[in-house]
Amino acid sequence: MLAKYTIAGVAGSVLLASVAFAQSPTTPADSAPKAPAPATASDMSSSFQGNWRASKMVGLSVYNDSNESLGSINDMLTDKSGNIKAVVIGVGGFLGVGEHLVAVPLDKVKFVNEPIVYTGAANAPGGAGGARPGSTTTTGAATPPASKPNPWYPDHAVFSATKDQLKAMSEFKYSTN
Repeated sequence: MLAKYTIAGVAGSVLLASVAFAQSPTTPADSAPKAPAPATASDMSSSFQGNWRASKMVGLSVYNDSNESLGSINDMLTDKSGNIKAVVIGVGGFLGVGEHLVAVPLDKVKFVNEPIVYTGAANAPGGAGGARPGSTTTTGAATPPASKPNPWYPDHAVFSATKDQLKAMSEFKYSTN
């Protein structure tokens, strides 16, 4: 039974291939309409220079004006045309458990390319030895050289509020409708 199906499949393939090779073009090549030239890779990559990747902005750390960590961006909300209208910031919690989600209008959030400069070891995240990767400290010790900012996403976001003010805001819930 399997042999019949195999032979029928091979025969059908041969017939279809022979028909495709036997066809000739109906119009001469000179009078055929020319298709637009496809864009080259260099044209495509240069037209998006200066734009940020949304996938890299999710998870971005959010700080206030005093360089205190508030949380991180959990999501970005867009309208139907694709314009980002708000960012969802996760405040508090541990590994996502007990986290308070707050939706903040995009125009209230400032994105910064330069790393945060800490003024002392006590203010650095993680205490005396736990400086944030990519950040610089000014504690008198040798500071690492400043790295070149990434062109595809900012270093961090800044929102003018305290962690307690964000926790007091109404919680954002995803609609199920």
